Amino acid sequence: MRKQHIIIKGLANEKEPERKKFENVPSRLGNVSALQPLDEICGFKVRPGHYRTEGAHMAENGVSFTISSHGAKSCTLLLFHAGEQKPYAKLKFPDNYHIGNRFSMLVFDLDIEDLEYAYSFDGPYDPERGLLFNKDNVILDPHAKAVTGQHEWGQKPKGNKPFVYHARVVRNDFEWGAMKNPEIRFEDLIIYETHVRGYTKDSSSGVHEKGTYEGLRRKIPYLKDLGVNAVELMPIFEFDEMEGERYHNGRKLYNYWGYSTVSYFAPNTSYAFFNEHNHEGDELKRLIYDLKKNGIEVILDVVFNHTAEGNEHGPCFSFKGIDNNIYYMLTPDGYYYNFSGCGNVMNCNHPVVRNFIVDCLRYWVTEYRVDGFRFDLASILSRDQNGAPMERPPLLEELAFDTVLAKTKLIAEAWDAGGMYQVGSFPSWNRWAEWNGRYRDDMRRFLKGDENMAAAAITRITGSADLYSQNGRGYRASVNFITCHDGFTLYDLYSYNMKHNEENGWDNTDGDNNSNSWNCGAEGETDDVNVENLRRRMIKNAFSALFMSRGPAMFYQGDEFCNTQNGNNNAYCQDNPISWIDWRRLDEYKEIHDFVRFMIKFRKKHPIIRKTTAQASNNLPEITIHNGYPFNGQTDRNTRLIGVMYSGRNEANTKDDVVFYGMNAYWEPMSLQLPSAPSGMHWKMVVNTNCEYKDGADFGAMSQFTGNMMLVPPRTTVIFEAVSDK
Repeated sequence: MRKQHIIIKGLANEKEPERKKFENVPSRLGNVSALQPLDEICGFKVRPGHYRTEGAHMAENGVSFTISSHGAKSCTLLLFHAGEQKPYAKLKFPDNYHIGNRFSMLVFDLDIEDLEYAYSFDGPYDPERGLLFNKDNVILDPHAKAVTGQHEWGQKPKGNKPFVYHARVVRNDFEWGAMKNPEIRFEDLIIYETHVRGYTKDSSSGVHEKGTYEGLRRKIPYLKDLGVNAVELMPIFEFDEMEGERYHNGRKLYNYWGYSTVSYFAPNTSYAFFNEHNHEGDELKRLIYDLKKNGIEVILDVVFNHTAEGNEHGPCFSFKGIDNNIYYMLTPDGYYYNFSGCGNVMNCNHPVVRNFIVDCLRYWVTEYRVDGFRFDLASILSRDQNGAPMERPPLLEELAFDTVLAKTKLIAEAWDAGGMYQVGSFPSWNRWAEWNGRYRDDMRRFLKGDENMAAAAITRITGSADLYSQNGRGYRASVNFITCHDGFTLYDLYSYNMKHNEENGWDNTDGDNNSNSWNCGAEGETDDVNVENLRRRMIKNAFSALFMSRGPAMFYQGDEFCNTQNGNNNAYCQDNPISWIDWRRLDEYKEIHDFVRFMIKFRKKHPIIRKTTAQASNNLPEITIHNGYPFNGQTDRNTRLIGVMYSGRNEANTKDDVVFYGMNAYWEPMSLQLPSAPSGMHWKMVVNTNCEYKDGADFGAMSQFTGNMMLVPPRTTVIFEAVSDK
């Protein structure tokens, strides 16, 4: 290197006139602030921007705007004053600022406090070929870090005008300090699915910042005390809650859940309590920071299967106006495939779209430090551009092996609205986990007493080896759940035989018709004490099964204190008390809450429930089946009493650990004989769902339990742990 430097220096001295020709050309080396303008457009000083980084990015003396389009002939940057609908400047990218398919321009001396921006593209318009270029359309930057005009939930722009999306430049200066991701193992996860707005919007939440990231942050002490170690946030990417707004019975209905993404790099600003002008995302980052500080991971529910642009009748504000025929799956005559059930389908395995999705996920992992993603209708991500299933979908493989995402949890909702169902067979490369829909369905049927379900229940409880063999992904891939946002709450699962979605305005035709629910003898609310007691028992049975099952456990917000949606099993449009959490029920159903809290602690105390450990000293197998009497693994269509025993070593690998789970799903008492406890130990009953739960209660004394024999009451769960005789 030193010799080369000397030669170059000598040449420079010999050819001084030639060197001077380049004195006014700014060096591309060194600090960004050293860059100087090269051109002027409409009175703005500009130069080529940072081509390798899409989106709008701050420089010390300007902003670099970069965007790509394969089909556009030209691109114009539109600059707006904050809150205005008409641009104050239109800066067309010069031809020499267009490299390959990418446009990039650095604009100097912009006041970002009073700046919004968008683009317009010119090119061919031929809908049958999927080309929708129109220079009059205002196009939102797909890499926008903030979308303007939607800070206040449910409020339209000034003058009630049709909304046109603009982006804002964001200062990314949040300080993470020495924060390290918890990196909790999959099998140890206890996931709490929650909706940011609905969790604290009701006045009963007791927080000042209702329905916001900050409001949820106020609930971290509650979540930590409950014992969950991961929250799965329903969509927080920017969406338009007023998309498809309508009224029914005098009540305004919204796009409440948010499964219709407007912008993939921008947090939903209507979930922010504070005004974060040019600092959008800081409130969400504070929430994530404090969750992690308390040992709680953050998983984002992401929607890459479709966008808010809809079908051929929908708006054109983003991908349609950039490269419609690339970003969406189109029929040969230019219409939109609809495997999502929402109007369009993203062409996820096209290289351009694939790169966009990877960039997006990397951004949320690096800038927001999220720990994982749950992919809505993920089977769409395994389809080719014509909608056919792919054996090795490039996107899923790339995500599985991406170095930035290497420790990020990837969870698939392994089905779609086009009929593809891949639970147990989702392409995984041993990296992808799945929402186990088979667990939900089989356990619901067994718990309510359906015949011929005992064998399936045992399989689900012990890790669904038929779906996730130990030679493959194993039980870590099985995210077990009985309820989630989509369907009945757990309280409603045992309060309603039928869905009651009349308030959605579709004559009760929407929502799942096969919920495997049971009202316990009365439809809806009742004063019948026997029915109410049975419902409580069924809820405790469901939580017992969930937390005694191999694989990550997930449950829905408020289920731990019997939150209700009044029988609505598709509350996607209900921004009102139907969907909001009613925290008053925490007092009313404190027993259920305390029981759930205990079961989470019990699960954490006994690693043998969650995973394979070292073998017990007495050489007991890690899982044995005892259906009514010891080591009886037989089932038939009438079997409704099951027993599962886990054996192994404790977390410190120093002591034997043995626990027994028994469930009588029958409507009459049934006799259960436990196997003998290990030498020097005896069985201690820790759960009897037929008894009211109280911390420290002696459930053995309350039960017909003598020696190793017990008469298990109807529809009751019993759990035992082996404890020392000393």
